[in-house]
Amino acid sequence: MSSNRNELGDFLKARRAELTPRAVGLPDSGGPRRVTGLRREEVAQLAAISTDYYTRLEQGRLPASAPVLETLAEALHLDEDQRRYLFGLAGKETAKPRRRTVQKVQPQLRRVLDDLSSTPAVVMGRRMDVIAWNPLAAALITDFGKVPEKHRNYVRILFTDPMMRRLYADWKSVARTAVAQLRMEAAKYPDDPRLTALVGELSVQDADFRTWWAAHHVATLSVGTKVLHHPVAGELSLDWDTLSASTDPDQQLVVWTAEVGSPTYDGLRILASWQAERQRTDRSAQQ
Repeated sequence: MSSNRNELGDFLKARRAELTPRAVGLPDSGGPRRVTGLRREEVAQLAAISTDYYTRLEQGRLPASAPVLETLAEALHLDEDQRRYLFGLAGKETAKPRRRTVQKVQPQLRRVLDDLSSTPAVVMGRRMDVIAWNPLAAALITDFGKVPEKHRNYVRILFTDPMMRRLYADWKSVARTAVAQLRMEAAKYPDDPRLTALVGELSVQDADFRTWWAAHHVATLSVGTKVLHHPVAGELSLDWDTLSASTDPDQQLVVWTAEVGSPTYDGLRILASWQAERQRTDRSAQQ
């Protein structure tokens, strides 16, 4: 238990080091500070506990009650995962389970998507849900806007849309990696009912998913290369990369790019022109 108390103290110290007085609504003179982030007395003030009590918590010298953990979680602006971890270190049940809100794309990522006119890009959220995309991503992968929102999940689309098996040159490799990435999401959100339902649905419907899920392989969204056989742009060998939003670590921008002057680069230009013409045609038909 003492080792957990030490870990809890280190965790509290690390979290307060990430905050500034201005971020938590405290006055900030702007002058030099002896410590990085918040001071112990500032955290104690925010949590309405004594500085001595908070200091002993950080030093692992006494256990923390659930109500104190709750106020500390609020004071330190912990997200849901951090809050669960804090309570777990203290051996406490979370005082109040929180409903996870529906994710909306961060405005900064939305602007980036809108500016990427010649680069396919999507924003993936929890469970690898596709929560935003640009027109070129819709032209490259699928028209996400025509997929019901509750089914707009990258892994689900991979396994349930027959076009995906023709689009990806090595569909099995792509799908197996996606299952491993979904495994990582399940570790982060073990109590997510939508993720549980998704895994159950795909396990029943697809033998490959069932086998790969049972293998317990894991992977993160990072970088890689995928070869696509696109009906308009032909064969495309695309490098993909992932950028996490600092404002919401559960939102990741995934972009597909190609080296300038390569056949794939030219193919993306062809696809962008085709998509733009299709949009013009659709607008004309609606007038």
